[in-house]
Amino acid sequence: MSASSILYTGKTTTTGGREGRSTSDDGQLDLKLSTPGANLPGTNPEQLFGAGWSACFTGAMRHAARAGKIDFPADTTVSAEIDLGLGADGYFLQARLTVSLPGLDRETAQQLIDAAHQTCPYSKATRGNIDVAITLA
Repeated sequence: MSASSILYTGKTTTTGGREGRSTSDDGQLDLKLSTPGANLPGTNPEQLFGAGWSACFTGAMRHAARAGKIDFPADTTVSAEIDLGLGADGYFLQARLTVSLPGLDRETAQQLIDAAHQTCPYSKATRGNIDVAITLA
């Protein structure tokens, strides 16, 4: 990949691991982190991953809708559930995305979901690496 094809580079630094703090170089992100389920102030990497993927997936569906001349519902939602598990081989992730495209018929909505899953960078990065289920609400 050539440097001219890079559209954006997000730069973050985490200090202290899961009980630390993550910041971005531009100051837009400054988050306290906490271990999942600890009921302490802060978010965790699984929530951050879900937020990033659901936002990206929405953008990929919007792009597919534009290409297909489909009116994209303004109240579209993508809910992400990211599981951190422990198996025989160690820790693993798995994910479920639930998509709501109000006002679209199921066939059109499913077409947008399928197109997004092929083009979304998060979907591409996880394909074949973690179990993923995508459901149309």
